[in-house]
Amino acid sequence: MPNNPFTQAGSSSTITRPPSGAERTGDTVFRGIAYACAGLIVLLVIAILWQLGREAAPAMAEHGLGFWYGTTWDVNKEQFGVLPEIWGTLYSSLLALLLGGIFGIAIAIFLTQDFIHHRLAVVFRTIVELLAAIPSVVYGLWGIYVLIPLIRPAADWLHEQLGWFPLFGTSMSGPGLAPAALVLAIMILPTVAAISVDAFRRIPYKVKEAAYGMGTTKWEAILKVMLPTASSGILAALVLGFGRALGETMALAMLIGNANQISWSLFAPANTLASLLASNFPEAGAVEVQALMYAALVLLLITFIVNVVGLAVQQYTMRKFEGKQ
Repeated sequence: MPNNPFTQAGSSSTITRPPSGAERTGDTVFRGIAYACAGLIVLLVIAILWQLGREAAPAMAEHGLGFWYGTTWDVNKEQFGVLPEIWGTLYSSLLALLLGGIFGIAIAIFLTQDFIHHRLAVVFRTIVELLAAIPSVVYGLWGIYVLIPLIRPAADWLHEQLGWFPLFGTSMSGPGLAPAALVLAIMILPTVAAISVDAFRRIPYKVKEAAYGMGTTKWEAILKVMLPTASSGILAALVLGFGRALGETMALAMLIGNANQISWSLFAPANTLASLLASNFPEAGAVEVQALMYAALVLLLITFIVNVVGLAVQQYTMRKFEGKQ
């Protein structure tokens, strides 16, 4: 009998055979566990929202939508508004995303487009990913004792020379948006870089070969072929990095200044929703706790909107480059 290439050595069974009863049972059990875990995650989110909503209900009834655009946080007068915190959260996160996104994508290009040997690229990627293992409070201490003294002379010079420009309209006396955004950019850098590296690596090598075959230079192939092809993965990296920046707490609480004000200046102190919660919760009374729970719901809603918009943009980009309408 001639050898059958689809027959396993030492066995009469073939590779292309229907699944056995044990395999079907295993698949069914695994599928059930997966559905159960997904259901538990949904239940956990509902439980969190229910608990926050129940605690925040009195504040929501008392302050209504005025809580969103109010600018005063005075416990003694029971006046609460989080517009400065919303501004600080979005402003610092966008600044961090701009810096972390640019450097993260640049690192991904450097590590995947044959600029260095692949073994050395693994070493650099490991070093970048180790940044994610550093505790947030360590970043905060580093920012206080190293970063703020380092950038203060440059901030003072910019204020003297360009003080008429809104971004440099105040001098830097201590914590502020600039050191907070810089530290936040370093904290989201591993997320953006790691996911962007995976996005570039998923591109078939023949795509790059085809670009070179059409006469493109290395940078033309990277900017006009590789970047657009990996755009959906890069967008996912940016969305995840932005979500991480929105929810960061300790480093921001230590570096941003915790000032209840709205300012365009990079050197002015500000506040974020997460740092407001971390700073005020330990000593909050019953009324303030209700307002803080309302602020937590605001932060959750902002994060949810960011993720939904990011997912929609990612899906649109994928359809565009796959030729689907």
